[in-house]
Amino acid sequence: MTFDVKAFLHSLTEHPGVYQMLGGDGAVLYVGKAKNLRKRVASYFRQRGLAPKTAALVQRIASVQVTVTRTELEALILEQNLIKEYQPPFNILFRDDKSYPYLFLSERDEFPRLALHRGSKRAKGSYFGPYPNALAVRETLTFLKKIFRVRQCEDSVFRHRSRPCLQYQIGRCTAPCVGFIAADAYARDVRRTRLFLEGKSRELTRELEREMEAASGRLEFEAAAQLRDQIAALRAIQAEQSIEAGSGDLDVIGVAAGAERACVHVLYVRRGRMLGSRSFYPTIPPGAEPGEVLAEFVSQHYLERGVAVDIPRELLLGAAIEEAELLAAALTEAAGRGVAIRSRTRGPRARWVDTAQRTAAQNLAGHLAASRNTRQRFEALVALLGLPDPPRRLECFDISHASGEATVASCVVFGSDGPLKSQYRRFNIEGVAAGDDYGAMAQALTRRYRRLQQGEGELPDVLFIDGGRGQLGIARRVLDELGVVGVLVVGVAKGSARKPGLETLLLNLDERPRELVADPRSLLLIQQIRDEAHRFAITGHRGRRERARRVSRLEGIPGVGPKRRRELLRHFGGLDSVAQASVADLVKVPGIDRKVADAIYSALHSG
Repeated sequence: MTFDVKAFLHSLTEHPGVYQMLGGDGAVLYVGKAKNLRKRVASYFRQRGLAPKTAALVQRIASVQVTVTRTELEALILEQNLIKEYQPPFNILFRDDKSYPYLFLSERDEFPRLALHRGSKRAKGSYFGPYPNALAVRETLTFLKKIFRVRQCEDSVFRHRSRPCLQYQIGRCTAPCVGFIAADAYARDVRRTRLFLEGKSRELTRELEREMEAASGRLEFEAAAQLRDQIAALRAIQAEQSIEAGSGDLDVIGVAAGAERACVHVLYVRRGRMLGSRSFYPTIPPGAEPGEVLAEFVSQHYLERGVAVDIPRELLLGAAIEEAELLAAALTEAAGRGVAIRSRTRGPRARWVDTAQRTAAQNLAGHLAASRNTRQRFEALVALLGLPDPPRRLECFDISHASGEATVASCVVFGSDGPLKSQYRRFNIEGVAAGDDYGAMAQALTRRYRRLQQGEGELPDVLFIDGGRGQLGIARRVLDELGVVGVLVVGVAKGSARKPGLETLLLNLDERPRELVADPRSLLLIQQIRDEAHRFAITGHRGRRERARRVSRLEGIPGVGPKRRRELLRHFGGLDSVAQASVADLVKVPGIDRKVADAIYSALHSG
């Protein structure tokens, strides 16, 4: 049935609301909001003067659905929720699935811990950020470890130490785990760490200067020299990071738009300090203006996340945007405090906006060049594998373990523009004999593709297996047993010298795998995918192994809580000595009676 535009517009309200434009198959093509629905929707159906992207949209519209709201602000919020849900192709989309990292300073502990944190903020303590990436957090942690030496170890490690660790030996921790620093002195270091993270560097520097002079007056020259070094380090980092006098809390956002891609570059400034920067590369419709890209970024990046602490007090933009006042009102409501949006700046702020603009242009040029290289490599892969069309989705599996310990399988996913990291998966392998790579691969593939067959995801066009004929045969058998069809399986076997460029590619089309001779471009793509799977598997394996080793064998023994574990480790000097102790030796430890000693001995000598 043809869409009757005149009849629809005649009945359309003039109230604020959201409109969804649908295609012939019912899919949402575009979501927009309007102060006056009739006037805004009618503008799409003019006879002339439409922008190319609007004309392309109108040609595909089969129907329009509207939702009336009380205010334009409500319409803006609803619009962002619908864009997030439907991902319409004619909207500018900013996909950002990763949560932003924070610095976390605990409060309940006698000796608080400083650490990187992602996710929900449930633990009692203070959160500083957000930082643009984990690297920026780790750089700050490294600096604070050198200056104030507040512990950064896991609580499970801290509770079970019987002697100082390497961090104490190299002057990066004061060893509160074994009582080498008094609680009040440690609390002073925590308070100074907090002052630094709150942007009160000047107040902190003056305090250290007064203490240095006092130490010098008492002829405590070693203490005075340590304070002098702290002051020098603080001044150096302040000169490097400070871009706003006082406690500036803002994001500086630059934009560059190309034919199909744009780059939005954000400089994150919190409490007057530059925490880092991050670039986003959305696909844009033809003719999209920089201001339009920025407007979509501001609404999606801040409103979609809906977390007040992520919204700064000011946004400095590299281009003017329409409805800046409406967006500022929406951000103000979400943050629970005033938020300003400005595109006209002077002095130092104008220079930082110019920096963001130039960085966006440079990064866009580099991104487009990398995309062209990736497309060329995909074209070479099509020729190598004899595919009728370029593959939309590639997956690669790898296995990592250390002599069979903590085996982890990885699955990485690549699209036509490169890695799709939000779709990566890891599998902790259980119930497989140590070192059985074939069994581990079979388990990982079964778990992965059983879910995909059940509709939980999208099947790849090509599946790469890091391994030779044996692993390739396992993969083919698993897919056949699950009834997976249409997936081309390729084995990537390391050459005799195990050097990049000497891999053997095995294509499993018939009963016997056929070796392929790859040209350099397709081989570079395959190496990139294989190396990424290897990296992702090793990272997962190391994390699993470290978590297993951090769990004390004393945990889970009835009657042995944190206090008794601490007494045991202090008395014997380590877990190995506890395991070698007899029941008679165990009862000599304060707080350990015969019943508990029997339980400890049985637990440590069972199996």
